[in-house]
Amino acid sequence: MKGGRMNNSTDMMEALSQITREKGIDKNVIFEAIETSLVSACKRNFGPEANIKVRINEEKGGVQVFNQKEVVEEVEDENCQINLAEAREILKSYEIGDLVDFEVDPKVFGRITAQTAKQVVMQKFREAERDILYNEYITKEQEVLNGVVQRRDRRNIIVNLGKLEGSLAPSEQIPREYYEFNERIKVYVTEVKQTNKGPIINVSRTHPDLVKRLFEQEVPELFDGTVEIRSISREAGIRSKMAVYSRNPHVDPVGACVGQSGYRVNVVSNELKGEKIDIIHWSADPTKYIAAALSPSRVSAVAINPYDNTAKVIVPDHQLSLAIGKEGQNARLAAKLTGWRIDIKSESQAKEIDFITEEELNLDYEAFLEEKAAAEAKAKKLEEDNIDNINDIENIEEATEHPEEDKHYDDDYYDDDEYDDDYYDDDEYDDDYYDDDEYDDDYYDDDEYDDDYDDEYYDDEEPKEEGAN
Repeated sequence: MKGGRMNNSTDMMEALSQITREKGIDKNVIFEAIETSLVSACKRNFGPEANIKVRINEEKGGVQVFNQKEVVEEVEDENCQINLAEAREILKSYEIGDLVDFEVDPKVFGRITAQTAKQVVMQKFREAERDILYNEYITKEQEVLNGVVQRRDRRNIIVNLGKLEGSLAPSEQIPREYYEFNERIKVYVTEVKQTNKGPIINVSRTHPDLVKRLFEQEVPELFDGTVEIRSISREAGIRSKMAVYSRNPHVDPVGACVGQSGYRVNVVSNELKGEKIDIIHWSADPTKYIAAALSPSRVSAVAINPYDNTAKVIVPDHQLSLAIGKEGQNARLAAKLTGWRIDIKSESQAKEIDFITEEELNLDYEAFLEEKAAAEAKAKKLEEDNIDNINDIENIEEATEHPEEDKHYDDDYYDDDEYDDDYYDDDEYDDDYYDDDEYDDDYYDDDEYDDDYDDEYYDDEEPKEEGAN
């Protein structure tokens, strides 16, 4: 049947193309939104039971809406049913149960119905736009973004990151750092969350990885992997320590990060409002690593106890305050950087209390690592064996619960290769291993151990003749 068809198809397609360009929304999503809105509008007109079909010509932009009525003998609902006689007036081949398409003119919809259709389309557009933004920014987690300070929301600072805004919480703000309106800052993205109101981005200025990402932007050797940052400890706004390592023996990792005349490290420091940054060589030897971590102080001796992860450090008397730092800051950052608990004494203090023994000073760290690796391998093996034992116990319990089933005790279950003579060593099952007093006739009843246990399994020499009745 002829009905109303949406006019201005060319204008509609141009509008859809503009939405696709500006919002980045896929055309299929737009067509799905239109279809959903028209179905919703039609069901408000013809009732929720109506079977609505929408046909969209994506090339020409034409849209047709059909109310499908079922062919029945007796009509109960005119909105979704038609009798056989009327259906055959349209097409003689119609039978009971067929569907007849009646084209609907959207112009007949009322104002409320049209408004509902519009709201459905807008809702679909908003959902699609939120998904696009979330997928774009979720890839930027743990990265540094340039932002512009927009406003203060209570104690949070709202930063414009382009298409979305990021929230800088009070705990993520550098102490005593003031953020001015329209000031450009770099922030570290800690989390991107999808919510009903759209993506929420949490950013930080205090995260240790902010220092790492800033150096990667300034130092090409870090970006290409020649130099690697092994560890960072930071007290935001005051001082940071960074341990670096070079994969290329001809490249100085510290020099690469500092730059000519300190240019590279100064760029990062200025971005962090003058935060001091100490860059040291990373070393696999804990004594050298700990000594370097306490820079700028000089170190006289280092003794480590790897069993409780502690280190004793002796420094010259005039270097003690420098090694500890203001309010213990230098020692605290060194401990965070290395992962060792550090106890620092001056040379005079160490002599008075015999701070480091000769045994502690000469500890073989490589031997400790070998011992640790062997212990871990043994623990792993015991864990695997324990799992096997648990499985064996479960198999035995299952067999006990179902004694009528013989499958656990047949020839296929116990492999002859596993239970052969080589598996049980003769040296382990000899006369010395089994004590005569324990394995005498009083302990084992003749009725229980009958002919089913043959001579090959129990050696004739084990139960001695002297104990026989």
